Amino acid sequence: MNVLLVGEESAGIQTLKALARSDHRLVAVLASPAKSALGCATVRTVAEKLGYPTWPAKLVKNPSFANTVRSENVDIILNVHSLFIINDKVLDAPRIGSFNLHPGPLPRYAGLNAVSWALYRGERTHGVTLHKMVPEIDAGPIVFQEFFPIEENDTALSLSGKCVKAGMALVTRLLETAARDSDAIPLVPQDLTKREYFGSEIPQDGRLSWSRQTREIVNFVRACDFFPFPSPWSHPRTSLRDQEIAIVKARRAGQRSDMVPGTVGQPTAAEVPVACIDDWILVSKVMLGGQYVDPVDVLMPGDRLVDGTTRCLST
Repeated sequence: MNVLLVGEESAGIQTLKALARSDHRLVAVLASPAKSALGCATVRTVAEKLGYPTWPAKLVKNPSFANTVRSENVDIILNVHSLFIINDKVLDAPRIGSFNLHPGPLPRYAGLNAVSWALYRGERTHGVTLHKMVPEIDAGPIVFQEFFPIEENDTALSLSGKCVKAGMALVTRLLETAARDSDAIPLVPQDLTKREYFGSEIPQDGRLSWSRQTREIVNFVRACDFFPFPSPWSHPRTSLRDQEIAIVKARRAGQRSDMVPGTVGQPTAAEVPVACIDDWILVSKVMLGGQYVDPVDVLMPGDRLVDGTTRCLST
């Protein structure tokens, strides 16, 4: 089969490598030229190294690109973590169809940052969905889904990794099914009465409230934790005197607190306890002035953290 890949991030790279190992013809790779964090490989650099044609990702927005798709006899477009909205005419151009790998269980987690929202809301399970694309975002019929547990120590980064691993198996199943009999591809309509769509908004405007329960605060921190990579939500902010501090890593201490919420306790090893409305949390990494620092160098016993200001802390 002739496959056109539109992809970004780790999931896009893994899909590219899987296609390179397969018997399918990879027509081209559409990816952004942007540099990745920490100098890591991008979909474009990996495609170039493997010798595949690379085209600008924004081409998918142009209706005339549908002519290119047809002239290249593309059977399937695979859209993997690309943020460009594909034009309706381009969606319809492949012989079999266009399919999207979404890092969340549809229809409940449509849109952006599904992994972070699931952690923030305290979900116990998550999933990844492969669906056929239609003009409405993340609303097409479901081809395959896979679900897995969210562990207590999962962060946005580790949960994203689970999505990638499960998603690659779904992509492989799609290609195997399409090669054998494209009419056998499952197309299960979504129950759109259960649909929830998330945009680029950040919960609580990115600010911590120490008067919330410990679990809620830690879930917020975990939802933002892509360390050492940048987080689309930055990190939850709090304030100490005239400084704004971001909480990067924290966990529940499992000890009851009767202190005023936001009060800093006695440090234990590399962790600093902070009182919440019910229990203590243990903070192990913070950001100050755009730099990651150890909390023991910033937070002193008896300090009082207050809810973050409206200023944004750069990451």
